[in-house]
Amino acid sequence: MAKGSRSQFKQERNEKNRETRPHATVKFVRLSDTKARIVLEQIKGKDVGAALALLTYSPRYAATVIKKLLLSAVANAENNLNIDAKDLYVAEVFANQGPTLKRIRPRAKGMAYRINKRTSHLSLILNKRRHINGAES
Repeated sequence: MAKGSRSQFKQERNEKNRETRPHATVKFVRLSDTKARIVLEQIKGKDVGAALALLTYSPRYAATVIKKLLLSAVANAENNLNIDAKDLYVAEVFANQGPTLKRIRPRAKGMAYRINKRTSHLSLILNKRRHINGAES
């Protein structure tokens, strides 16, 4: 018989695979994943300050949602991991498709057209910049 139960093995596996970098996730956002990816790709690899500036002045609706997500990730880094916000940059971004809300639009001759209201799950992972002899890398 094996040592430990299935839940113990799963708990050990989850501890080993847990994300150690500061991150934040928002799910079921009423925003299509393709529209969110446009804004996410703009901030990928940028410092937190530069990313916030970009999101603040972007005219897209996705920018307001992603700005809240970025501020949440920064707060997680400061409060949970004691990392200064000035040392952080946006390492990875994800926009995955969520469930689609299906709606009907009445049309002529008793027909109905489908309207798909898409949702998405957004994830943002920050990382700490390494400074070598006063220069960034």
